Amino acid sequence: MSIGFIKEELHSTKVYNVINEGTIIAIATPVGRGAIGLIRLSGPESIAKTNLFFRPKSNKSFRSLPFNKVILGDFVVNNNILDEVLITKFVSPNSYTGEDVVEISCHGSNYILQKIVTSFVEEGLMPAKEGEFTLRAYLNKKMDLSQAEAVCDIISSESSAAHEIAIKQLRGGYSNRMKKLRQELIKFKSLIELELDFGEEDVEFANLNQLKLLLENLRKEINDLKLSFSYGNAIKNGVPVAIAGKPNTGKSSLLNALFNEDKAIVSKIPGTTRDTIEDTLTIDGILFRFIDTAGLRDTDDVIEAIGVKKAKEKVKKSSILIYMYDSDSNLTDITNEIMGLLVNSPTLITIENKIDKNNNKFNSSLASKIESKLNSVKIYGQLGISTLNPKSLTPLKKMLVKLVEGLKTNSNYIIQNTRHYNALKESLVSVEKIQKDLNNKLSGDLLSVELKEAIHHIGSITGEIDNDRDVLGSIFSQFCIGK
Repeated sequence: MSIGFIKEELHSTKVYNVINEGTIIAIATPVGRGAIGLIRLSGPESIAKTNLFFRPKSNKSFRSLPFNKVILGDFVVNNNILDEVLITKFVSPNSYTGEDVVEISCHGSNYILQKIVTSFVEEGLMPAKEGEFTLRAYLNKKMDLSQAEAVCDIISSESSAAHEIAIKQLRGGYSNRMKKLRQELIKFKSLIELELDFGEEDVEFANLNQLKLLLENLRKEINDLKLSFSYGNAIKNGVPVAIAGKPNTGKSSLLNALFNEDKAIVSKIPGTTRDTIEDTLTIDGILFRFIDTAGLRDTDDVIEAIGVKKAKEKVKKSSILIYMYDSDSNLTDITNEIMGLLVNSPTLITIENKIDKNNNKFNSSLASKIESKLNSVKIYGQLGISTLNPKSLTPLKKMLVKLVEGLKTNSNYIIQNTRHYNALKESLVSVEKIQKDLNNKLSGDLLSVELKEAIHHIGSITGEIDNDRDVLGSIFSQFCIGK
């Protein structure tokens, strides 16, 4: 698909604002000093414009050299050698974007990178916008919309689990199955509409029992995928874990022990932690976002009071709450504070710290009393630790991983994209409505309308419908420039 055609098709829409006509160029490597930098070109003039600056060591014309092979040569500007570079050319349609593409590997000097880009821009190339290379790949049908979004997820993945989910999605994942089921719905919709055309002749083209079976299979698959979002979203964004409790119960010491470095100041003086301290830690391939909060207590110190307020706000936004206490803590204080923190129902883990002061024995009696007094609250786990002994944290780490793994469903695929989740939710509503109306023997013309709605929601996941141009603009604006 040419960009000229895209311009004509998408003229006066929001997506037109996120693509350029013609050939684009961008630096594809991060800003900063590095050994190597990469520059990408895509569009009909990529090869011709590169030929103006590139002098292969073989002394042959760049146009005549083979594609899909790395070529060594000099990048020359105004008869001066700027750098020795490696260039690979890809010829349409066999490229990432489906257009002619050139990739230039040069030394990572910011001066060299910028000079190469400006040289091409002076020859009429356009700087690429965020995600424009992948947008062109989608528009040229090199990938569907969910696969394009997976590219962004791969780039931003911060753990092996998040990377694995994104790779499966990029390779087709559940989108291939959704496409097949959508096509079957389209087939039934066509048959139902054919029956309407022959209404006076009382013929039946669509087997409604087969449609019922298809709808039930579709309902089950959509529901399994929808349920997988809790796990997928946690893996993608990291699981927020708040550490809360009274001052001097060892919250900062726990954070330091988990990270094996001094993230937070530890002191016997109550109220040392005045602000929240956050950092990420990967445990068994799962990313956790730990938040050390200010000690919970009434205080006349204005700054500490602000810290206590922020601590409670952070707990509200967390998925897991680790509440810490020691054997000297007051039972009523513990339970009252926990009840005050469980506003948005995070999963609760209670930890008795400083068991080293009691011959490393966990006070199970106090733990039982806490659980009994919190009879309306489900406690996921109760542990005893000593932050002075890193080995005592192993059960906590295993508990956190098990908790997240418990969110997994029976689905073969996992979704981690909010847009997909919302589309699946709408699809499920449509499918269940059709099932209900089939049982109530709804007329064919109304069934056709409802099938169209279900087909629309399923197709919006992979981009097999005319997507809202605002949606496309939003999706690709989240990409980095050069991808």
